[in-house]
Amino acid sequence: MNKIRILWADDEIVMLKPHIIFLEEKGFEVVPVNSGPEALEILAEEHFDIFFLDEQMPGLSGIEVLEKIKVLQPNLPVVMITKSEEESIMEDAIGSNIADYLIKPVKPSQILLSLKRNLQTKQLMSEKATQNYQQEFREISMRLQDRLTYEEWVDVYRNLVRWDIELEKSEDEGVSEILNMQMNEANTAFAKFYERSYYDWFYGKTEDKPILSHTLLKEKLFPYLEKDKKIFLLVIDNLRYDQWKIIEPMIGEYFLVEKDEMYYSILPTTTQYARNALFAGLMPLEISKRFPDYWRDEQEEGTKNQFEAELLGEQLHRFGKKVRYSYHKILRQEEGRKLAENVANLLEYDLNVLVYNFVDMLSHARTEMEIIRELANDEPAYRSLMKSWFDHSSLFEIIKYLSDKHVKIMITTDHGSIRVQNPVRIVGDRSVNTNLRYKYGKNLNYNAKEVFEMTDPEKFFLPKQNVSTRWVFTRGTDFFAYPNNYNYYARYYSNTFQHGGISMQEIMIPFITLNSKV
Repeated sequence: MNKIRILWADDEIVMLKPHIIFLEEKGFEVVPVNSGPEALEILAEEHFDIFFLDEQMPGLSGIEVLEKIKVLQPNLPVVMITKSEEESIMEDAIGSNIADYLIKPVKPSQILLSLKRNLQTKQLMSEKATQNYQQEFREISMRLQDRLTYEEWVDVYRNLVRWDIELEKSEDEGVSEILNMQMNEANTAFAKFYERSYYDWFYGKTEDKPILSHTLLKEKLFPYLEKDKKIFLLVIDNLRYDQWKIIEPMIGEYFLVEKDEMYYSILPTTTQYARNALFAGLMPLEISKRFPDYWRDEQEEGTKNQFEAELLGEQLHRFGKKVRYSYHKILRQEEGRKLAENVANLLEYDLNVLVYNFVDMLSHARTEMEIIRELANDEPAYRSLMKSWFDHSSLFEIIKYLSDKHVKIMITTDHGSIRVQNPVRIVGDRSVNTNLRYKYGKNLNYNAKEVFEMTDPEKFFLPKQNVSTRWVFTRGTDFFAYPNNYNYYARYYSNTFQHGGISMQEIMIPFITLNSKV
């Protein structure tokens, strides 16, 4: 392994000989120079990993040298060393994007700490993250053997998401593979729990049941209506909990996170079913019977979620909530810009609902466009792409604008998604729906052990086209593939993000409550 090379510029460099010897004994290579011009001359010809720069030198000052370095080698870490503790000098140095700032006289231990902080942080964080996860791996595995409640499953999922994000710092591919295996193990156990409990949650056979899509607004939003704060409900379609955790620090600069909670999506975990249920406060079968004009079957032409505003109004009326509300669905960039420009007008309403479809469109685009597949080839990259969108989105502009307006913001979604990998064979006629995570129809042929099967879907409040209609759902990272062109479709859809089935990533939904800091 090559030695770390240090360039050290100080007009009293001779006095620093003990420090240089100390660093050389630690395995570093130090090149000492007496002035700024000499440092710049060497930097133009040689590579260094870090530069220690005296702030007060005759001729070119440290600040002047620093300005030239940022042009010559903008990514070189620079540690400024100075005798002065004047605030203005510190501000000049920090404003010039230095890596560290040390006050003379410096001790060898301070120099060593600065080197580790600036050059070995990634390695140290990688080793620490790996070590910590290895210690907790056994504890998580033991929990998965227990008969967990829905709340305990939320804790398990939170923990796995935390490690998924934390281990991005690890350079150990082996530990990432272990986490992936544990995530799959957890999804297998979670599917058994969900399938075992799902029916009972609807029929009151257990007190231990989560908030579901159709009860969310009643339980989490309605209690805050008609109070002193305006409410903004932001529904980011297909927002996973790990994606929320990535954008949380950005939002935290403007709002306080009052509650970080999760609810459970109904089946299928798709926009047509879960989001219609969210806005209607009813299950899909109930919507189709009570509001047939607002319900579209999958075989029908056109969008299946064009009546969300009407369903929201019906639910508010049903629960006696006499509030002024607005509803906005953002599908295109120009719509978002226009809304951001007119956001002040929304403060006239008690409740504003903003639906953003970008993350869902990103998921679909990743399946269909090769360039998006390359940009989001795994979970960390997928999160990074989503974070980049959010940072430059009209939604973030709106959140920042609202930060001093004495409002409450609630952020949620209708379902998540999972990166699928394992094709499961199914046979059906032309009337069967196209979703890869669930199928319904009257002539389905499949291995019942590989799916969650609803032979009487109306018991689960799902519509059926005829008496023999049945629904089947995939679990974990499985997805449906037809025998015709099986190998082609198995390859084409493998490693794409899908939703509609049963997994922690699709089912457990973030519901975040934010309060303004004013």
